[in-house]
Amino acid sequence: MLIIDGHLDLSWNALWFERDLHQSVYTIRQTETSLTGKSRAMNTVALPEMRQGRVFLSFATMLARASGHPAAGIEYRSVAQAHAVARGQLAYYRALEAEGVARIVETARQLADHVAAWQTFDAASTPVAYPPLGFVLSMEGADPITRPEELEQWYALGLRLLGPAHYGPNRYAGGTGTELGLTEGAGPELLRQMRRLNMALDCTHLCDEAFWQAVRQFDGVLLASHQNCRALAPLQRQFSDEQLKVIIERDGVIGTSFDIMMVRSGWQPNAVSNLAAPNPVMLLEVVDHIDHVCQLAGNARHAAIGSDLDGGFGREQSPRDLDTISDLQRITGLLTERGYSPADIAAILHGNWLRFLSCVLP
Repeated sequence: MLIIDGHLDLSWNALWFERDLHQSVYTIRQTETSLTGKSRAMNTVALPEMRQGRVFLSFATMLARASGHPAAGIEYRSVAQAHAVARGQLAYYRALEAEGVARIVETARQLADHVAAWQTFDAASTPVAYPPLGFVLSMEGADPITRPEELEQWYALGLRLLGPAHYGPNRYAGGTGTELGLTEGAGPELLRQMRRLNMALDCTHLCDEAFWQAVRQFDGVLLASHQNCRALAPLQRQFSDEQLKVIIERDGVIGTSFDIMMVRSGWQPNAVSNLAAPNPVMLLEVVDHIDHVCQLAGNARHAAIGSDLDGGFGREQSPRDLDTISDLQRITGLLTERGYSPADIAAILHGNWLRFLSCVLP
């Protein structure tokens, strides 16, 4: 079945981790066997496995924070640096597009053409060449946007989805690990610019205070691209049922993350690898979060996939029974076992994101 993944950090992996995503996951692992550090030789995402797993469209991020406290590959001293890094990540996606292996989807017409190409491919009775993979451009944390009015320039460059904050505070809002609302002036103005451009607000990573202020001030389209349920994994990073219901009531979509720190309560990164854990997190527990969203909504209209499988971790922090991103296909069988109908499964794996995009893309 065709799959849309609501959150992948492809360019960050290619540029910071220096991974050639044209190569298979297994080749990349082999090249990293002598390297140390989180996710090295354990990556799960590359372009060949996305094609094999029919992950035909993804929300592809740009990520660079400007906290003033440098951390290699993600935190920079100045806004200008974060801006330049994000522009470089954008250039990577455009380079893949120029090679013909990717398509940046900016309009409803392009989306329809992309879906049709993959449906034709998926239905072919004889082997045919893969169509390009589709990317809808997203920004995780608005640090690279030097001022709210600059957002129009980013929109012209293809940006369609924006989350104001990531981890920690920035010039626009409080993110994960803070108790801060929108910043005075810049935060509300960024939301106004987003609404003017009909950009969707990605609520992911907003702390509670910033979330409630944002959803009250922003009357446009909402999503949570990679967000799990606090009722099942009670960390601040997850959303409460009340927060999830706001997104549901406004016809938004919630992409379930496969980062096991967000799947099971009490699992701590770096404490033990899920590959060695005596009671490992499995894909069934990811489906628990999908099911929880569906139960809150009373239907399967608002749950989706937002795997985040390349978000700075690898197999050590992924469900034990997932080797590569192509294993997202296993969700079909697990949902079937829960009693979900084929139509509901198709909605969760791609249909809900398609409906969401129809409200966002011009």
